[in-house]
Amino acid sequence: MTIITRRTLLASAAAGAAASHLSAPALAQSYPSRPITLVVPWGAGGGTDATARIVGSILERDLKQPVNVVNRTGGSGVVGHSAIATAPPDGYTIGMITVEITMMHWQGLTQLNPESYTPLALMNEDPPGVQVSSSSPYQTVKQLADFIKANPGKLKASGTGQGGIWHLALVGWLGAMGLPASAVPWVPSNGAAPAMQDLAAGGVDIVTCSVPEAKAMLDAGRARSLAIMAPARNPQFPNVPTLNESLGINFSVGAWRGIAAPKDLPQPIVDQLTAALKKAYESKEFQDFMANRGFGIKWAEPAGFARFMAEGNAAMGVAMRAAGLARSA
Repeated sequence: MTIITRRTLLASAAAGAAASHLSAPALAQSYPSRPITLVVPWGAGGGTDATARIVGSILERDLKQPVNVVNRTGGSGVVGHSAIATAPPDGYTIGMITVEITMMHWQGLTQLNPESYTPLALMNEDPPGVQVSSSSPYQTVKQLADFIKANPGKLKASGTGQGGIWHLALVGWLGAMGLPASAVPWVPSNGAAPAMQDLAAGGVDIVTCSVPEAKAMLDAGRARSLAIMAPARNPQFPNVPTLNESLGINFSVGAWRGIAAPKDLPQPIVDQLTAALKKAYESKEFQDFMANRGFGIKWAEPAGFARFMAEGNAAMGVAMRAAGLARSA
C-alpha cells in the first residue's frame, strides 16, 4: 500500500512545474529525432513537386534526419492540403502549400483557408505573363488592351481550368482595366502546355500563364510574351515589361509555393524549421535550381507569409466573385 503524504504531493508538483518550465527548450533540443514527411498536394514531376524535393534534400542535411516527400493528390488540391492541416502539430508532418489554398474555399470545395496552418516560409512566386501567338497582330500589351476595350468578347483566352489561378489572373487584369470577366471569354484547358499549343494553332488568342511555363513556345518562336503581372520584371525574362510599365495598372498576382505545418505548431519548432528553410532558400543549390527552371523566388518568414496569404485570399475572393465562381465566404 502506497501512502501519499503532503510532502509527496508537494514534491510531485514541484517536479511537474520544473518539467513544464523546461519543456520548450527540451523540445527544441530534441527535434527532430525521427524522419519528417513533406506533403505535396500535386503530382510527381510538376513544378511544386520539383521545388519540394530540392527543399527537402537541403533540409535533410541541415536537420540530420530524412525528409520524405509524399504526393497526396486529388480533389483539385484539397486532399493534400487537408493532409497537412489535419496532421499532428509536432513538426514531423509539414507540407508545401500553394496558391490554391486561397481559392478552394471560395469555390466551396473545402473549409480550409490560410488560417488553417502554421505558416513557416514563402519560397516561390511565379506571376503570369500575357502571351499571344507569334502571328498575332498585337506587338504590345497596350495594343492588345485597346482592342479588348473596343471589342469586348471578340478574343478568347486560356491557360488552365475554369476558376484556376491563370483564369483569375485574366479576370483580375480585366477588372483593373474596368472591364467585366466576359470581355475575354475563357476556354478551359488541362494546363499551360496544352493552352500554349492551342495558342500557336490559333484556337485561342491569349494565354495567361507563368512565363517559365510558356518558355518552350517562346524559345521556338511560336509565341511572344507582352507583359508580366508583377511589381517588377522577372530577371530570367528581362525584356518582358510589367503591366504597370505598359498600362499604368498596378495589378499583380501569381502562383506561389510555401512551407507550412498544422495549426498550433510549438514555437520552438517553428523557429527551428524557419531557420532551416531560410538557409535552404539562401543556398546556391536552391537559387541555381530555381533560376535554371525560370522559377521565381520570393522569401517571407512566418508573419510575412501569413500577411501575404491574407492579402492573396482577399484578392482571390474579389476575382472569383467577378468571374461568378464564388460559392462561399
